Amino acid sequence: MKAALGILGTLLVLAAAYFGMFRGWRNRQSRQADLAPLPVVPPESGAAKTRGTEGVYVATTAAGDWMDRIAVHELGVRSVADLAVSADGLIFHRQGAADVFIPADHLTGVRTDRGIAGKVTAEKSGLVVVTWTHDGHQFDTGFRPRRKADTAALTASISTLIGAQ
Repeated sequence: MKAALGILGTLLVLAAAYFGMFRGWRNRQSRQADLAPLPVVPPESGAAKTRGTEGVYVATTAAGDWMDRIAVHELGVRSVADLAVSADGLIFHRQGAADVFIPADHLTGVRTDRGIAGKVTAEKSGLVVVTWTHDGHQFDTGFRPRRKADTAALTASISTLIGAQ
């Protein structure tokens, strides 16, 4: 009987914790509901999508606040992705979530960092963090390349794109 009550108590605590997280996420979405829809991903020329650097789309946060995750427009959804850099801008081709397009003229900076909401790495330059503007707000989007060797080249290509603007 004691074991059954212990199990039931544990399940109730877990259910309350999940409900609290769900409610917090929904409240965050309602606070951020005024954010305009994201730019539409430009049509691809040819049958296949242009693929870029493989990795993980970690999250988008308010610029300068690495823990303030953006919950609307699926920007806070972590997913396996590849990041394509083109003259039009950046396209995160995400699995299980909508693709994210950041036009080149919205990009304001790129750096490497140790962490962003949802991911902290052991090395200081484990994430590529892109700073961009949209609808009067400034954001940081984190991307973790699958191969460490891709980090410097990706950062350089984004810096070149920003400098070309």
